[in-house]
Amino acid sequence: MSASGSRHIPVLGREAVEWLSLRSGGIYVDATFGAGGYSRMMLEVAGTRIIGIDRDRNAVAGGFALVDQSGGRLTLVEDRFSRLAEVCAGEGVPLVDGVVMDVGVSSMQLDQAGRGFSFRLDGPLDMRMGHDGPTAADVVARASEADLANIIYIFGEERHSRSVARAIVAARKEAPITTTRALAELVAKVVWSKPGDIHPATRTFQALRIFVNEELDELHLALSAAERVLKPGGRLAVVSFHSLEDRIVKNFFVERSKAGGGSRHLPEIESAPPSFSVLTKRPVTPGDNEIAANPRARSAKLRAAERTAAPAHAAGALPAWPSLADVMRGG
Repeated sequence: MSASGSRHIPVLGREAVEWLSLRSGGIYVDATFGAGGYSRMMLEVAGTRIIGIDRDRNAVAGGFALVDQSGGRLTLVEDRFSRLAEVCAGEGVPLVDGVVMDVGVSSMQLDQAGRGFSFRLDGPLDMRMGHDGPTAADVVARASEADLANIIYIFGEERHSRSVARAIVAARKEAPITTTRALAELVAKVVWSKPGDIHPATRTFQALRIFVNEELDELHLALSAAERVLKPGGRLAVVSFHSLEDRIVKNFFVERSKAGGGSRHLPEIESAPPSFSVLTKRPVTPGDNEIAANPRARSAKLRAAERTAAPAHAAGALPAWPSLADVMRGG
């Protein structure tokens, strides 16, 4: 999660970069460039080459000055981080020494009212990290009540998802829901909270943002892509900000580091050799000073693993949760 500012350090940024164990001459991927915090730190190691990726063209444009300062060592590409293998191949780099990912919405996106990510700032109900595809307003306008309830429950972990979906469908019959304030006020009428609790709309906004940007699918695909591009001994560091993301990262590392199956009662189960060795047995979390300086850091978790010499595992099927394409065409 990045904020704007040339000297900004991402949450757990130093720790993430340290886990990459950078070396001169190494090639590294900053898969979620944002405000460039990871890239800037990696460029401090002489001789490194960085490929930065971001689906947000504003973030890419904001990094042009750093590209100029890097003396040719930083390349920026506007693309989804799920396509990092294709991006690397396009840059003539089939294998890299390290990949870092900072999963979720960035602070600079949250703080721009016009992007529609935050219920605290009134703006158009957009929420797209990129600049194409359906907006959150499109989803709110077209998704069925059942789909809305599923989206809000699965991606927002909102216990009152059915009530929220029912309220949205009723309200949109009267007038389109096109602003963040309109949606936040609507949700606040059906999700009660006590003083000191998170805002009633927090989980609904999270769910719509994740759904519109297909964030969890993207994360699944990006982890598999990193597995394919990392050299033996290359390292992957991932910082996540809520349980849905962290669970995906944790399960990926557990699955990819398994040494085989079987027991004394059952024959050995044939399985692919481990493609990763987990470096962080428990997730690294921010210290009190970092949380005090940036309250958004409170939920951050960092996990890291090192690539083995084993072939990449076959990519598994994506989870069977609501699909943006299906919901938008009424499927």
